[in-house]
Amino acid sequence: MQVKRCAIYTRVSTDMQAEKEFNSCEAQAERIKSFIKSQDGFEVYKTYSDPGYTGANLKRPALQELLQDVKDRNIDLVLVYKIDRLTRSPRDFYYLVEVFEKHKADFISVTERFDTSTPSGRLLRNIMLTFAQFERELSSERVRDKMFQRASKGMWNGGISPYGYMRENKKLVINKKEAEIVKYMYETYIETGSLFQVYRNLKTKGINNRNGKIIQNKAISDILRNVAYTGKIKYADKIYQGEHKPIISDQLFNLAQNIHKKRIKKFRLYKNYLLGGLIKCKECGYAMTPTYTNKHTKKGLWRYFYYCCVSVLKTDWESCTTKEVNSDKLESFIIENLQRIEQDKTYLENLVFKLNHTQKPPYRAGFEQGESQFTWNEESIKESLRNIIKIAREEKKTEQNLKIREYIKEVIYSPEQIEIKIKYNSIPAENNSEFADDKLINPLRSEKEFSYSGSSRTADRRIVAGTGARAWAGRNEFSDSEDNLGVRKLAKSGGGEI
Repeated sequence: MQVKRCAIYTRVSTDMQAEKEFNSCEAQAERIKSFIKSQDGFEVYKTYSDPGYTGANLKRPALQELLQDVKDRNIDLVLVYKIDRLTRSPRDFYYLVEVFEKHKADFISVTERFDTSTPSGRLLRNIMLTFAQFERELSSERVRDKMFQRASKGMWNGGISPYGYMRENKKLVINKKEAEIVKYMYETYIETGSLFQVYRNLKTKGINNRNGKIIQNKAISDILRNVAYTGKIKYADKIYQGEHKPIISDQLFNLAQNIHKKRIKKFRLYKNYLLGGLIKCKECGYAMTPTYTNKHTKKGLWRYFYYCCVSVLKTDWESCTTKEVNSDKLESFIIENLQRIEQDKTYLENLVFKLNHTQKPPYRAGFEQGESQFTWNEESIKESLRNIIKIAREEKKTEQNLKIREYIKEVIYSPEQIEIKIKYNSIPAENNSEFADDKLINPLRSEKEFSYSGSSRTADRRIVAGTGARAWAGRNEFSDSEDNLGVRKLAKSGGGEI
């Protein structure tokens, strides 16, 4: 007789249950072991226990270990005390049952014993899971009602206390030291209208958060929008009068909100930058914004154009070693390399062959691969490159940036490497499936030799040029002279560019 290897799974939802000397998990395991002893050919392989974990999801360490052993075919039978110990979600339960069936593992609920291979067993299973889900939703609804009642009475519903307050007896009490800082933030913001100015003033004064770190712009923005500082409670998008004392007046808070509303974000036109709004710093992850400096000489005013890392502008000059890069040199280098690739027929043929024969397009789980497979097309790649080059060479500066966005999604810059994500839209109709175009072009970091590998979840194509960009590590690498490609001479009268 073949022996069945049995896995015992137990779970309790609360830490209070888990900390008991003989907790519910142990009681469940003993009950299941008794059942196993009463059966012929059953032996315990391992006991998996998740004390203090919710059954609303599958993010449980012991459960994940159990699933891995099932997939490794180490388990023939999974036993639980009740179905809701395994999961309370019908969707998750169906998923687990499918995993068990796929890897030849049976499932038994000891106290609700039924055979899932029979119609009556499946009916009972679904009914029980439906009631388990109903109980969970009912509990959630009760909690929401309780929190609504607390908020309507002005009581704080818990969580991390806002900066400026501390928690005493489940109530918010003003922290005098932090409250003064909150007032200073509001006053500075109303006087300057600048979030960055608030950040810079706090940093200059050495004012940190509760963890001793610099208060970041996001935290400052949240403080300047938090209605709790006026003595009110916000719950479910509704505002109620709170029990706690206000730190600032309603008038001061409303002034700050009016400044937020006036700062309407508009689309920015980049009249002097081909890649404005597209460049990102690889080192720190911030965007690189277009900027310029002026230099007065005997021959007139000379203007130097750059892409500068935002982290350098918002924090410190030493916060990022990339700092800035000459805009004209960067743009010229990128366009010249794209043009060289577009004209290299042998290279493109080898590239298309390699992509079509070495990389498989990803397919979404649960979908079968169709007969029509995605194939790369040399002409489509060349057409995308030609359009980029044409825009850079022929269009007016104002229109260049708007049109280039249709083909280039992002440029990731570092002194060692330039990575360009090119949108590839010219896929033949018969190959334009939802899942077929997730490919990646990824050349090696060399100006002369390129090979392609890798994959992406987007339809972007990455073209990397490395060695030639090494000399562009910042303004210090450039000579601010008239023959510099990044210089544009301006008329002395301050008129248009020459």
